[in-house]
Amino acid sequence: MSLRFNYRTENPESFDTMIKFETAAANSGLDKRLYELIKIRASQINGCAYCLDMHTKDLRKMGETEQRINLISVWRESNNLFTDEEKAVLALTEAVTLISYQGVPNELYEEVRTYFDEKQFVNIIMAINTINSWNRLAISTGMYPECF
Repeated sequence: MSLRFNYRTENPESFDTMIKFETAAANSGLDKRLYELIKIRASQINGCAYCLDMHTKDLRKMGETEQRINLISVWRESNNLFTDEEKAVLALTEAVTLISYQGVPNELYEEVRTYFDEKQFVNIIMAINTINSWNRLAISTGMYPECF
């Protein structure tokens, strides 16, 4: 695999816009570990090796266990390895990333709202949208782990 082109240098204005999007999502008050779980689960679904490599490393630096990192993709089958709050966010991440399948069902919305208020719900949606945008940029331009 080879990098098709460096979108950062070819279109710095777009890169700056993405950085602003990322900064807003990262500084929204969302728990940093939860934000990394979102990034990893969306990247798994989208098949983005670059982002998976980056965000699993970031989560490890935060002290996350290998077991939890390894089992994010199968969180439903992982018994009590993830909290109910994390499970709700992972389910929402899947629903938003795969939005064309069934949207965000009311039951899922209600489940997430048991843990988060409306502003926090929007922050989570923005975090999911941000990583999905990064994934699409990375995959479309041929990014791979450690290409920069």
